[in-house]
Amino acid sequence: MIYDIIIVGAGQAGLTMGYYLKKTNLSFLIIDQCSEIGKVWRTRYDSLTLFTPRSYSSLPGSKLVGNKNNYPTKDEIADYLAYYVEEHALPVQLNTIVQILSKEKDSFHITTNQGLFEAKQIVIATGPFQKPFIPDCSKLLSKEIFQIHSAHYKNKDQLKEGSVLVVGGGNSGCQIAVELAEERDVHLSVSKKLKFLPQDIGGHSIFHWFDKLGILKATVRSSAGRFLKRQADPIFGKELKALLKKKQVTLKPRLTSVKDDKLIFQDVSELKANNIIWSTGFKYDYSWVHIPQAFHSDGSPVHERGVTPVNGLYFLGLPWQYRRGSALLQGVGYDASYLYEKIKERTLYETE
Repeated sequence: MIYDIIIVGAGQAGLTMGYYLKKTNLSFLIIDQCSEIGKVWRTRYDSLTLFTPRSYSSLPGSKLVGNKNNYPTKDEIADYLAYYVEEHALPVQLNTIVQILSKEKDSFHITTNQGLFEAKQIVIATGPFQKPFIPDCSKLLSKEIFQIHSAHYKNKDQLKEGSVLVVGGGNSGCQIAVELAEERDVHLSVSKKLKFLPQDIGGHSIFHWFDKLGILKATVRSSAGRFLKRQADPIFGKELKALLKKKQVTLKPRLTSVKDDKLIFQDVSELKANNIIWSTGFKYDYSWVHIPQAFHSDGSPVHERGVTPVNGLYFLGLPWQYRRGSALLQGVGYDASYLYEKIKERTLYETE
């Protein structure tokens, strides 16, 4: 069978694309390497909660149940995605690992561990969290120091006794540092000055005010969007700021090198830590996509609002794909709706 469309990735982006495609008569399939819907969320660290409230954490067509002002846990999101598939009867095939995606004349061939699939159009919705990035200096540390990336961190029980260095000043690294500071000597290494924002102002989530001010609608083409894109992500909540003030978490500048198991920072200070949590983000990994014209030299996708120069190939769920929230639950539907219209236009053109 040749599908009209195959979506690679059954996370929030792929499922949202499926929601829109259900409005058409096009044949489509969503494939994913995981064994269950929402597994990527479920395997994140135990204490993870979203910094967007329920009112800004839903996909098109289904509201996330519960108090709209509360902040959902990662397991609630995993359950919600599984419910989303059932409610909208989305065609999903799990345990399907894509090995090669190539284009042969007018169709795409997808080689997987479950056999060969063929489709007229492809949406790559594998999201921004693909390959955990850990700096090369980590290889210079002895096995005496326990190291783990935040993508694989679950809770404090994984760590050795003793001090912890968290490298990375994003919301995940900061949440983990706050959690561990209850019982550990914690240092947090950041490359830029931390900017703190409250989660709630005047009884409303800060995202309510972002929405009112038009910040959530700022696009990559707007002056506001270009400015926001250059800024480091703010840290939502007051917990870390309070711990820094009490010196229960010690802030360190950017980690620059390692020597004899000593961690050396930009201010030339040194530290020895028993544990290191690398909250250093992710890198794109599209090595399975054998379509070179779809990528820049650094491996990032070539696209305009998710539409690539390769006819019939699209991306969805990328950070700043078009707006600030493109990679978030509250924003991915906007981009999916746009691609839905583009896919319909192309399908109509080919049938005329």
